[in-house]
Amino acid sequence: MSDRSNIKYEIINALGIISEGTKGWKKEFNRVSWNGGEPKYDIRDWSEDHDKMGKGITLTETELRRLKELIDAEITFLNNSAK
Repeated sequence: MSDRSNIKYEIINALGIISEGTKGWKKEFNRVSWNGGEPKYDIRDWSEDHDKMGKGITLTETELRRLKELIDAEITFLNNSAK
């Protein structure tokens, strides 16, 4: 568990790296417990040692499922537009 400016967090599951910046920071998709709370899905930039973080977005399971629906619809649109 880490502590940054009184914010405590624990990465429960490292689900994947979305991209990597030129300075070694990585945009990651994780399940994170913030301040001991129920873990939420999280997308944000992290330093290599997870000691520093950028601004990000956290999602509940319901929000994650809705986001997937929206992304699936957009990918279908993009695939149909490419024809």
